[in-house]
Amino acid sequence: MDTKNDNSKLLVEGWKMSLNMEQYTGLDPDAGVLKAKSSAASPQRIAYLLSRFPAVSHTFFLNEVRELRRQGLSVETASINQPDRSRSSMPAVEVEESRKTYYIKSAGAARVAMIAAKTVLLRPGVFVRGLANALRLSRWDLNAIVFALFYFAEALVLGDWMRSRSHRHLHIHFCGPVATVGMIAAKAWGFTYSLTVHGPDEFYDVEKFYLRQKVENAKFILCISDFCRSQLMRIAAPEHWNKMRVIRLGIAPDVFVPARKNSKLEDVLEILCVGRLVPSKGHLILLRACADLVAKGYLFRVRLVGAGADRKHLEVFAKQVGIAAIFEGAKSHDEIRQLLDHADIFALASFAEGVPVALMEAMAMEIPCVSTSIAGIPELIRDGFDGLLVPASSVEALASAIERLIEDPLLRRSLGASGRKRVLALYNLPQNVALLAQVFRMLAADSL
Repeated sequence: MDTKNDNSKLLVEGWKMSLNMEQYTGLDPDAGVLKAKSSAASPQRIAYLLSRFPAVSHTFFLNEVRELRRQGLSVETASINQPDRSRSSMPAVEVEESRKTYYIKSAGAARVAMIAAKTVLLRPGVFVRGLANALRLSRWDLNAIVFALFYFAEALVLGDWMRSRSHRHLHIHFCGPVATVGMIAAKAWGFTYSLTVHGPDEFYDVEKFYLRQKVENAKFILCISDFCRSQLMRIAAPEHWNKMRVIRLGIAPDVFVPARKNSKLEDVLEILCVGRLVPSKGHLILLRACADLVAKGYLFRVRLVGAGADRKHLEVFAKQVGIAAIFEGAKSHDEIRQLLDHADIFALASFAEGVPVALMEAMAMEIPCVSTSIAGIPELIRDGFDGLLVPASSVEALASAIERLIEDPLLRRSLGASGRKRVLALYNLPQNVALLAQVFRMLAADSL
């Protein structure tokens, strides 16, 4: 009996029964809104809206989109912002994606003005609905009004692109400003939208991110963890809970495979950390824990991968306390995989997270992981089975956990092997995207 497939079918069928689906087809050329569709099936097409695509720290977007296409969906991408690097600095696959992506802010003021004028003349209802909804979100606060007008302008451009491409459903990753633009556009132009919610920033300031409104207006909501779903249930009325389901992120198990034992170039034990150099990642806690271990006579090297405003401060601290630390800066997906080849321990001391893909990648390569028992991380790592978890902010606990791994190679191997099994079972990209594709086919079918 294929329990995994049976569970997937039950999940999707449950969604079908619990959601009140309405029948739609293409955009009305006069009103700019959706109208009832015929029984003839249309091609499976969907639009993805992202804040920045491609982005060096969000490779999982790229992997998800490309895997959905391999699963048979036609996915087109739109991005509010340009990529975070020039095309000359991107791998070929990202260059290819960037050329196919529609960039909202690249429309320019003249293009925005033309779209606004065309919408006022040909579809005044679209313009009025969009502006009214944007201003309603601002609650007539002057600063918020300014942002609302920018969101409205971007929503007009997005809706015009959606209409030009005959898209009727929009899927949005993250619940920050990108989802604000998507929600305004959906209300103005009459298409449906869904969300993948990661957290944690929007959970801390529900009003600033209009999180309740986004949940209430979404057709369905995908949560990357049970913790994530719990935070949405906390702020949303129970009648919206049936929109929320957990579909986990994942990694490609054939890409992140255990390194050969002879791949280490030298005998120095290496601790690797991958994450943006920002306060929420807890890098200073990690370096303080390492400083305690250096003071006890342990010899090792720390390699930090990521860019961010904290880099200079962290470099100064590492030098002051005598830690052998290498700051790699931002690295591509392939470069990170190569660095993982030589890591003995992976450490992430975050204060705030969703579920870090960097941890999944390290676990898939059988690298023992130490992280913090926050948010969705305990769903990925069972403490003492798949890795070690410590309280966030505790230098002493983190130092003790790393010391256990340094002292016990057998424990490192045991946790590493269990970690890979955990990822293959629950955070397997092809398997999880197959479920995601089923969701889009069945739950967004009325809009696609």
